[in-house]
Amino acid sequence: MHRSSPSIASLAAALAKAQAELVNPEKSLTATIRSAERGSTDRTFRYAPLSSGLDIVRKTLGQHEIATVQTTAIDQAAGVVNLTTVLAHSSGEWIASDWPVCAIAETATPYRMWSQASPGENEERYAK
Repeated sequence: MHRSSPSIASLAAALAKAQAELVNPEKSLTATIRSAERGSTDRTFRYAPLSSGLDIVRKTLGQHEIATVQTTAIDQAAGVVNLTTVLAHSSGEWIASDWPVCAIAETATPYRMWSQASPGENEERYAK
């Protein structure tokens, strides 16, 4: 399956410049993991909210005329819901990739679909 435009030279050059400018988001939040054992201490750690990282990525990619587009589609044959991510450049060049999000059967219980997300994404999603 063809997953890119015939050429990605301009997109690759713009993406390389954007990646050189990306910085890590500030770890502005603190999480505590409660110990289940008596006498054990709780553990805490600092982390960056997902929104901070997304803001940095969107701004940097936008400055280099790169857009992200995400769509979902049901693959009946495989029995999964796929997430397609496309990086598109102002030159018209693009690249795409698919990621299986969950089984179609799990769409009846949406909370199970989110179990595929990273723990940090889930923490942030349910903390609000």
